[in-house]
Amino acid sequence: MKQTQPRWFLIGMMLIAANLRLPITIIPPLLPSIEKSLNLPSSMAGLITSIPLVTFAIFSPIIVKLAQRWGNERTVFGLFLLLIIGTYLRIIPTLPALLFGTFLVGIGIDSGNVLVPALIKEHMPYKIRLGTSLYTLSMLLVGAIGTAVSGILISRTSLAATQAYLGIISIIAIFVWFPNIRTKRQEPLTDEQRSHIPHYQSVWHQPLGWLITLFFGLQSLVYYAIITWMPSILAVHGVSTITSSNLLTLLQISGLPLSFMVPLLFNKRHGVSILLSIMTLGYVVAPLTWLIDTNSVPFLTIVSLVTGLGSGVAFNLAIMFFTEKTTNPYQTAAISGMAQSAGYLLAAVGPILFGYLQQFSGSWMPVIWLLVIFATALTTTGIIVHRRGMIKN
Repeated sequence: MKQTQPRWFLIGMMLIAANLRLPITIIPPLLPSIEKSLNLPSSMAGLITSIPLVTFAIFSPIIVKLAQRWGNERTVFGLFLLLIIGTYLRIIPTLPALLFGTFLVGIGIDSGNVLVPALIKEHMPYKIRLGTSLYTLSMLLVGAIGTAVSGILISRTSLAATQAYLGIISIIAIFVWFPNIRTKRQEPLTDEQRSHIPHYQSVWHQPLGWLITLFFGLQSLVYYAIITWMPSILAVHGVSTITSSNLLTLLQISGLPLSFMVPLLFNKRHGVSILLSIMTLGYVVAPLTWLIDTNSVPFLTIVSLVTGLGSGVAFNLAIMFFTEKTTNPYQTAAISGMAQSAGYLLAAVGPILFGYLQQFSGSWMPVIWLLVIFATALTTTGIIVHRRGMIKN
């Protein structure tokens, strides 16, 4: 079997990563149109963000099992096809098509979430941090650009056309990824090889494993709640759809440098303390400014920048906890799977809970305060994880 060229893996990996947030981040600017065309209440609209998160929680362990039999590369290829099918199924203007399409999109995204980090370790063993940085950079950058483009397109064309145009990048990604399924590295483990994998104390039975999972889940909950509902919150203050989508794009782009800064600062003296302070400023303090009745673009720009820095720290710090708090690759894979299962199940509560709370109270104020409470719990969890040692063998 032919060995894949390194450039095909790197380019394909970055394109796959580019689609791991895009189908979710394009939704906030489209929510008003989706709610109007399908006559959905806010609580129901939150399902569009929550369904992929529930899918991550359910399918992460299943995807690991599939990869052991099919190989990582082939599993990503096969399940990514579901993402493409789901993307274009969502164009059909019915609620069942929207929900089922979103479900398929979630499975496709989860294949990349679970397996791409493992593939980076396999294909780039001496450049893991570089590969991880490019992975998160591609994911966050394209996700941010998608938010801006969806806001522009929806103001100039139909909802169906907007989703169709933005789905093209997933088709490009699957074509570029195709050469990777011919690599020797994709061969699944035999039963004998799997029997030689050493057994370690389960991370599910360790308090630190649960703390890392809680940190991952809380940062996901806060992040997805913000990108889902920030445009709606700003709309109450008279901010236009295009302006709010641009602010949301700025929020996501401002977190990009943290893909490189977090690994650099993590092992420095006071490095994690500095990072946690930035995260607190962005996730606890900045959202409180949404209580101020203003549509000042300069003010909201600063708030979005600060919030974006907090989100960049939170996500990359969660990834660093996976690698820096474990002593071997099997533990790393185990804690990653645990966090993406139980953690995303927690995160899925956010968009729906906040949508119901807003609908029940008729105001975004209790939503903002609840978001701040979750963000405070995130900071507290991060401090505890940082002060703990390593996960036990």
